[in-house]
Amino acid sequence: MNHRSRVYVAVGVTVLLFLGVQLGALALIEPFHDSERQAVDDPENPTNSLVYFGIILVATGFMLATFRYDLEWLIRAMIIGVSVMLAWFVFTEFVPPVVTAGSANVLAVLAALGVGAALLFYPEWYVIDLTGVLMGAGAAALFGISFGLLPAILLLAVLAIYDAISVYRTEHMLDLAEGVMDLKIPVVLVIPTTLSYSYLAAGSTDDVLEDETGEAAEETDGGSSLSDEDVTSGSEPSDDEEVDTSRDALFIGLGDAVIPTILVASAAYFVDAGTLEVPGIVLNVPALGAILGTLAGLLVLMHMVLKGRPHAGLPLLNGGAIGGYLLGALASGLSIVGALGL
Repeated sequence: MNHRSRVYVAVGVTVLLFLGVQLGALALIEPFHDSERQAVDDPENPTNSLVYFGIILVATGFMLATFRYDLEWLIRAMIIGVSVMLAWFVFTEFVPPVVTAGSANVLAVLAALGVGAALLFYPEWYVIDLTGVLMGAGAAALFGISFGLLPAILLLAVLAIYDAISVYRTEHMLDLAEGVMDLKIPVVLVIPTTLSYSYLAAGSTDDVLEDETGEAAEETDGGSSLSDEDVTSGSEPSDDEEVDTSRDALFIGLGDAVIPTILVASAAYFVDAGTLEVPGIVLNVPALGAILGTLAGLLVLMHMVLKGRPHAGLPLLNGGAIGGYLLGALASGLSIVGALGL
């Protein structure tokens, strides 16, 4: 298999990882509902989206400050802690409570602590990816059952706009991405194009085009068609330029998978139309439309990134999710007003 083929296989694996997050979130909807893990009292309140967006702004400022003052270990500790918590939520639903201590499922707790230990002591790419899918599914399901249709759509729209501004205008997310990539924590999905690739052995990342909030990312150990100067100046290759196949791994932010999946889970949870009987998951036509729209946006995004262009990911991914959801909702007999949750 030549390197070009390996790159395209890596794109296919990226699609499968996104599907893992989406299907995992759909499988967790009913267990999380039964466990009363809904995060807000009124999921239909659109101000929930503004509160969450405010939290993102504060978190972004905090992370940039830690890099400025060489306190990156705080971010690593925080992300590993969140990983353990989300893993515990997920394992609690699926690991049989064979051994309990009070109300705690001991095996689920140990499994979650094992995830944290793996991230702390051996964050190889497959550890990062497996943890990312686990975290992503849990987070998307939690937010999906906590955000009604209108709040979910508003959240995706606001984050898509913010993502575009932070990449194309302020560029502060590119700086944030360069910092978090080197911490080797599950804020990105890592897809090698060669079997010999090691994330642990990889050096620091210079060419980063996607962070955990949605900017399209790439790293090349073997050379890139896009230099640091190209990123900061905004220059682009011509449309006729061949796809760069020299990279040893593809990277895409975990947030790119999680955020559009919030709408997928919200549609499956709150829409009572177009129900599809699929074993093990909650699914309807609107949610399926959001899945297909997200994956269509992902393929367009990956095509752009493979040509060496820095692009914000969420405008394409969230736009695809919203468009696919609305088409699915209309196909299920909902009015546009009902589909928007108005």
